[in-house]
Amino acid sequence: MSSPVTSPIAHDSPQSLCEREPHVPADRLVAELKPPPRFDAVRFDTYLPDPAQPSQREAVSVLSSFAAGLGGAHASGAGKRRWFARKPAAPTGPRGVYLDGGYGVGKTHLLASLWHATPAEPALKAFGTFVELTNLVGALGFQETVRTLGGHRLLCIDEFELDDPGDTVLVSSLLAKLVASGVALAATSNTLPGKLGEGRFAAADFLREIQGLSAHFHPLRIDGEDYRHRGLPEAPAPYADDVVTKAAYATPGSSLDDFPALLEHLAKVHPSRYGALTDGITAVCLTGVGPVPDQSTALRLVVLADRLYDREVPVLASGLPFDQLFGEEMLRGGYRKKYFRAISRLTALARDAKPLL
Repeated sequence: MSSPVTSPIAHDSPQSLCEREPHVPADRLVAELKPPPRFDAVRFDTYLPDPAQPSQREAVSVLSSFAAGLGGAHASGAGKRRWFARKPAAPTGPRGVYLDGGYGVGKTHLLASLWHATPAEPALKAFGTFVELTNLVGALGFQETVRTLGGHRLLCIDEFELDDPGDTVLVSSLLAKLVASGVALAATSNTLPGKLGEGRFAAADFLREIQGLSAHFHPLRIDGEDYRHRGLPEAPAPYADDVVTKAAYATPGSSLDDFPALLEHLAKVHPSRYGALTDGITAVCLTGVGPVPDQSTALRLVVLADRLYDREVPVLASGLPFDQLFGEEMLRGGYRKKYFRAISRLTALARDAKPLL
């Protein structure tokens, strides 16, 4: 008697992010200090400046010159220390650039382009978010992190956090050590709590918070509108639960989760592991999207949105539109820029998800 045919549904069933609790070893943290997949192929000549914003063209020019200036020998001998070598001379002039601008003006694109354009081996350049950098210090220890990064030509820090005084002081101390070793720096940053202003980062806030490092940074203002939605059609409206579920089952490698359950699960996973949480996921499908209940949950969702965007993972959802995730009080508060960035990125990923249907 022949064996019964086994249904492929079990094999093809979507995964659940809520069932994942990834562990990220220290060596992986170091190996991943490079531009994420979305920015792996970007270059200065692939950046499309808004013709109405001359500061964007100027940024490309200044950063290109900065990258070219990082050629030649590392101030500490490209990380190869010799007992008979003289102590390297202290760096003169700005050894860093700070990209100041609103969300969606292409700061991460430019930061990654700087990393690619810097004439050094990939092992001598590092690129990561502020969260990834603080987690590296936690995993390796302060002195070992200094030794690991001290021989680098360039360190790029995306989304430098200014809302946690302890972490800001920690990273400022780390950067001071790295600058003394001859490492060049480049950063974008987040606003301080309560700083509403124009909805953009203020260079003065950044330079003040990194304390004695101010003289090492050249602030570079980048004006403009959110390029992710410049001239594009409106984002697709949310779909019905059954449409999202059917698409999840029809898409190999997808995940399917109830949105409130996912928010609860994020509280159990350190934000530095959100990238690993999405390893191998080709699309994220969410049912029951609704308002985020509190600020702590909202900030975790921002980090997840960033990691999904970095990895170009489309998001298909039912429930409320993404522009209704955060309440009015959140959008008026000190973290408003993070929330607007998350809405912008999730909307772009929702647009990317349309072919799943």
